[in-house]
Amino acid sequence: MMFGLSRNQFTAFLLMTALIAVAPFVLYPVYLMKVLCFALFACAFNLLIGYVGLMSFGHAAYFGLGAYVTAYTAKVWHLTPEVAILLGTLTGAALGLAFGWLAIRRQGIYFAMITMALAQMNYFFCLQAPFTGGEDGIQQVPRGALFGIIPLHDDLAMYAVVAVIFLAVFLLIHRIIHSPFGQVLKAIRENEPRATSLGYRTDDYKLLAFVLSAGIAGLAGGTKSLVFGIATLTDVNFPMSGDVVLMTLLGGLGTVFGPVVGSLITTTMENYLAQFGSLVTILQGFIFVFCVLLFRRGVVGEIAAKLKISL
Repeated sequence: MMFGLSRNQFTAFLLMTALIAVAPFVLYPVYLMKVLCFALFACAFNLLIGYVGLMSFGHAAYFGLGAYVTAYTAKVWHLTPEVAILLGTLTGAALGLAFGWLAIRRQGIYFAMITMALAQMNYFFCLQAPFTGGEDGIQQVPRGALFGIIPLHDDLAMYAVVAVIFLAVFLLIHRIIHSPFGQVLKAIRENEPRATSLGYRTDDYKLLAFVLSAGIAGLAGGTKSLVFGIATLTDVNFPMSGDVVLMTLLGGLGTVFGPVVGSLITTTMENYLAQFGSLVTILQGFIFVFCVLLFRRGVVGEIAAKLKISL
């Protein structure tokens, strides 16, 4: 099938693409762009935990720093949006290379704690660094004009760019996990000592997967900063790392479409439960517990298991 998708996956991809194309004419485009940015973030995280088995509690570091660099270069250096987003992506990947090189030396809970500690260091750096604006963040970030030609001030124009980025990276992630490289990652997840005994340098594979995941997270953060015109400490703080874990678990760990559904559920709850004020956290908790009890493998994982198909 096209792009290496199975028949079921290709059908699901066509349905998702059709919904993305129609949605802005029915729903608020900014809300939809938020869903797509977080779906991209969740897909990046799922690449690491779902296919390599590495639980990172610090993915907000790459998401947030990518957002800051994109916002700064777009506002202060007046770079075009595609170049600013590219720099945010490269920043996320570079930070992932540095943090990953340190973290992959440990496994399990030790790996998770190291990633969280490094992310908190990054948070305090962003709090003190002069270019981030401290607690105020970087505000009034211009969307600019794509390639210096196509203005992105209109929400529908910006939505089209975000949708193309999301679909392209979604297909890229699918290709990665179904390539020989992806098969090695799955082998490491299932039995790392055996993968090592077969001659694979597992640390190198894990580091490369970490860098890819961090780079895509930086891309998601950079895109989000242009959509909303702001980058703040919320983007690099620990709760953001917790949110992406919830998105991935709700949608379905180790599934291609799971993170997308998970981000849709969590973003929708944040938007439409906000009217309940202080009760929103309690309501979210009940919904999360309900989903975890009803969908042990996540929403998409459970559906795929019932239908005996791969999603």
